[in-house]
Amino acid sequence: MAGRREAPAPQRRPALRKKKKKKRSPLRTLYRGVVVLAAVIVGLYIAFQVLVPAPAVAEDDPPAPTDTGGTVTQPVATHTQRRERCYTFLLIGVDKTGANSDTIMVATYDTVQQKVGVVSIPRDTLVDVERRVKKINAAYGAGGVEQVKDEASRLLGIPIDYYISIDVRAFVAIVDEVGGVDFNVPVDMHYIDPTDNLVIDFRSGMQHLNGTDALKVVRFRKNNAGVGYSDLGRAETQRNLVMAVAKKVLSLGSVPKISAFIDIFAQYVKTNLSVQDMVWFATQALQLDTNTGVSMTTLPGNSDTHYLNNRYYHGLYPNQTLAIVNQTLNPYVEARTLDDMHILVVPGYNDTEPTPAS
Repeated sequence: MAGRREAPAPQRRPALRKKKKKKRSPLRTLYRGVVVLAAVIVGLYIAFQVLVPAPAVAEDDPPAPTDTGGTVTQPVATHTQRRERCYTFLLIGVDKTGANSDTIMVATYDTVQQKVGVVSIPRDTLVDVERRVKKINAAYGAGGVEQVKDEASRLLGIPIDYYISIDVRAFVAIVDEVGGVDFNVPVDMHYIDPTDNLVIDFRSGMQHLNGTDALKVVRFRKNNAGVGYSDLGRAETQRNLVMAVAKKVLSLGSVPKISAFIDIFAQYVKTNLSVQDMVWFATQALQLDTNTGVSMTTLPGNSDTHYLNNRYYHGLYPNQTLAIVNQTLNPYVEARTLDDMHILVVPGYNDTEPTPAS
């Protein structure tokens, strides 16, 4: 028919090309996984910081001691201000009989400044108590960890917020769990005690110690000939070895062993820290530089002090002890004084202080 147009033929749509699916690189997948894991860890960390509050501490002075004879310094019952988020701890290692505390340390952790001060109290330190044996290591047998805590507090003139009592078997288990520790043994150690089935045999110098070896090193006092090192030297060795183990425990390589550490802690450690407290302190410790943020020392004194016809007490030097407390342990804004402390002074022994070695 004239004038009629024919409808144009329908055009075929061009075929859609299928895009090739890019293969995801294993490295890219791993990278994304690490990023996600890091984000989770950071998130948990922030959550702990926000949801887990800092532990509260009392503002009161340490309990006032009772004068039981001798020349002593008396405490001043004044209220003092605590530094913000600064906490004190008693760390004791209990021997296998459970009668004495073989290792005694007091530590202060300033979580704001990220500084830790650790002070060893020699086990033979003379304390003024109402019992015949006046060495501080005998306090555990007299009244348990609370007795040690109270006497250390009175002696140093500071409150002690928390205690951690560790059975020696925990020390052995922790060292073994981290694969041993490299440690510079300070002196030759040769001691045999058949009655206790004890053999200590180490040459001075760098050694790789397993748990049993590490315990022998911290226990050593003198060899069978009576030659060894002072109680101060022994305390320093204990402190240095504990620090070496702590650094390894806090290393990234120990992260997979957290479950094992928790089991050891539950079995062998007694503490008044709550689970919430431990979580909070753990988040703070992540920021601590153990190389620059930790200072350690031992309370100085005369380790040949005679008192009430007994020998070999460690009579503290009051002024040197006071200086250490204020530099390393004092949790207060104000400085402590000798009137705040309770140091038994024995004429002729620790009443005259030598000039400290530089």
